[in-house]
Amino acid sequence: MTVMSPSHTLQQYLADSALAEILERAAPILGRDNGGSPSSLTFNWMAKFPDETKLVDMNLPGTHDAATWDYSDARQAELIKYTGPIREAVFFRCQERSLLQSLNDGIRVFDLRLGYNPGNDTIGFYHGVAMLGPTTTLQDVLYGLYKWLIAHPSETILVSINQEAGSNTTYDKKFEEILFATLNNELGKKFWLPVACELGTLGAARGKLVLLQRFTYQFLPSPANAFGIHLDAEQWTPNGGDIKLVYSKVPKRVAYIQDTFMPLVPPHSGADANITSKFEAVTGHLAKAMNATSNDEVEEAFYISFASAHKNADRITPNIIALGDASTTGMNERLLPWFQQHKGKRFGVVLLDFYHSQLGLVEAIIGM
Repeated sequence: MTVMSPSHTLQQYLADSALAEILERAAPILGRDNGGSPSSLTFNWMAKFPDETKLVDMNLPGTHDAATWDYSDARQAELIKYTGPIREAVFFRCQERSLLQSLNDGIRVFDLRLGYNPGNDTIGFYHGVAMLGPTTTLQDVLYGLYKWLIAHPSETILVSINQEAGSNTTYDKKFEEILFATLNNELGKKFWLPVACELGTLGAARGKLVLLQRFTYQFLPSPANAFGIHLDAEQWTPNGGDIKLVYSKVPKRVAYIQDTFMPLVPPHSGADANITSKFEAVTGHLAKAMNATSNDEVEEAFYISFASAHKNADRITPNIIALGDASTTGMNERLLPWFQQHKGKRFGVVLLDFYHSQLGLVEAIIGM
């Protein structure tokens, strides 16, 4: 039997204590991993797919504005000294399950929005003008994702990162330097898929994070885009229903994106009209993904569909779009039978709000 020396035991204790402190600091965004049932269909669902499966051919459920799950009127009141008065929390909250809970539920794509953290001179999380936590940093949350991947080596996590333009923070050299250092430190190099301009196969991505880069390095010397795919924010059409972003010219690899975050209906049309408009935009884009045929010109065709939306002027909040109200059913309830009807088809990435409200929705997207 191997007996650890006192010094080794102390080193391990200190290492465990430091990680525990980091994860506790991350908890307002990351949540806490209370485990999940290994018998659940979605617990390690990627293990059922062969290594040669292309990520662009998989159905990947995700969460839009993933970091908002713990945002409340009470949290907003705590942070008003940073943000000033803003709209009620219900306009900003888009989730009810933490990042770690979502991973255990089968979610594999996170939409994260960043801004400057005045609480500790770091980068933190925002949704529009709403600050989601003054001291939790991007680095803290990444430690939690790394830890989860160590425990689930068959899985991969796609992480979309952008600077939240609607926040009261600016994209400047300092922000860029902190972000670059966070993604490219020694630990990050072990966990981010070190491939640029392509998504590639599941086998290569197992146990890794895959970067969906919704920003462009402007202040750092080239080449700064060392890995991930570049989805240029300047080319991301606001409220676009049919966005086309080329992330590699040769060979040609293209992202096709639906992001109509504000349904295209007249003002004061009511919940049903807004939800119906959004449902048609989503299913229309999903149909394009389903029916896309092999194209010699395009090596990777990556489809992303946002099922999320709002209409602030009409008080149609994200939860009303996702869940409906007394007058009509929401997106999640409408999408479940649609996905079940088209089981076995390719949908790509589907980003949801309040996904947990509809049992079976994640499984239906995956095709399980």
